[in-house]
Amino acid sequence: MKSTIKDVAKKAGVSIATVSLVMHNHNRISSDTRKKVQKAIKDLSYFPSRSASNLVSKKTGNIGFILTDDHFLRTEPFYTRIFLGTEFEAREGELYILLTTIKSNFSEDDPLPRFILNKSVDGVIIAGKIPKTLINRLTLSNLPIVFVDYIDSSGNYPVVLIDNIQGGILATNHLINYGHKNIAFIGGDIKHPSISERLIGYKKALDTAGINPDPNIISTSYPYPDRQNGYTSAKELFSKNKNITAIFACNDAMAIGAMHYLKDAGYGIPEEVSIIGFDDVEADLMLEPPLTTVRVPKIELGAEAFRLMKSVLEGKSLSAKKILVPVELIVRKSTRDLN
Repeated sequence: MKSTIKDVAKKAGVSIATVSLVMHNHNRISSDTRKKVQKAIKDLSYFPSRSASNLVSKKTGNIGFILTDDHFLRTEPFYTRIFLGTEFEAREGELYILLTTIKSNFSEDDPLPRFILNKSVDGVIIAGKIPKTLINRLTLSNLPIVFVDYIDSSGNYPVVLIDNIQGGILATNHLINYGHKNIAFIGGDIKHPSISERLIGYKKALDTAGINPDPNIISTSYPYPDRQNGYTSAKELFSKNKNITAIFACNDAMAIGAMHYLKDAGYGIPEEVSIIGFDDVEADLMLEPPLTTVRVPKIELGAEAFRLMKSVLEGKSLSAKKILVPVELIVRKSTRDLN
């Protein structure tokens, strides 16, 4: 038979009201009483009725997770891993994650996600770049918002970001330390803060090494950083610049596209051209040669975003709080030491 709150109260030797206060983390409860109640809950495997809890707290217990269709479909498993990070973290408590996608060209005429219209969430996590129109409309809903891998221009929201500048420096320094000087940069959607910061890191590393960044070997004109645009960018660069010995691609998708072009054009990797990506998606290990890259802890990004949202929902003032998640250089076989 399923245990009830009455059973918990009896086992802990307290009132039903005290059990309720413990479950809602009320600060009126002493540490000893809290431990007794929590032990009784565990011993009896008691799980409170979510609907009943929601009636008491006037909360849904749900957090919305929004990203664009493009980010879900075209960027390998990057954003799905971030989503999993929120989901894994949520499993430890009583909050649930509801996932939805929107069109990348979301407009004033498009309906808001249903969980917003139905008032089914207590807050929203937004992953990646989304249209300003959606941000403006969400602001009117007065729901807490946490951004991950994107920063709103207003700067008024808590955000979890990748240390993209340091990652760009790590990637470029790796190539410089291997003796490369003619290092190309390939990036798409350069207005995305993450991509633009990786370019900043690239330029900083070159400048520190006394190498002037050559605008002729920097490609940032494509609207999306996917494999096809990586292929096309590399093709255009190498048709005009035969002296390139290394490529830093803004993400692994573009790096993989560039690798396909180099192979089609007869270039040896890394014998003639070294290449490094950014993100460390699963496909990197399946490539020949395996891709050197900058690892982004995607699961941790999602977990940090969830923890930020949980703190906001608990009433902590975290407006404009920024968490910077560090990255790591992963050296595989797509880069060659020229020294």
